[in-house]
Amino acid sequence: MKKKILYIEDNEQNLYLVTFILEKHGYEVSSATDGQEGIDLAAKVKPDLILLDIQLPHMDGYSVARNLRMNPDLAPIPIVAVTSYAMAGDREKAFNAGCTGYIEKPINPDTFMQQVEQHLLKDE
Repeated sequence: MKKKILYIEDNEQNLYLVTFILEKHGYEVSSATDGQEGIDLAAKVKPDLILLDIQLPHMDGYSVARNLRMNPDLAPIPIVAVTSYAMAGDREKAFNAGCTGYIEKPINPDTFMQQVEQHLLKDE
């Protein structure tokens, strides 16, 4: 069975690129373009991994991660922040909100799958 990944991202180009790479590697990808839609979709799809942009409309990624962690059904799912926020303290802020990983944008297509898969292997 294919592993399911939910990508919460409001930028069309980033969404397209990441979805393309993940699907090329055999993953089933669901996507949401804002935080609430992502939370609702996570509850419906129960993905194996959530990739989360931090800079989202209406609700930022930190709030999304905290919200996902409060739901007992979704709390065990690894959440990886995929973000251009790369200032000192941003990584810690993501981890404090409940993220289990951090990938900086722009992503490197050559190393992206390795970065993603290290978070998927933890739960097997």
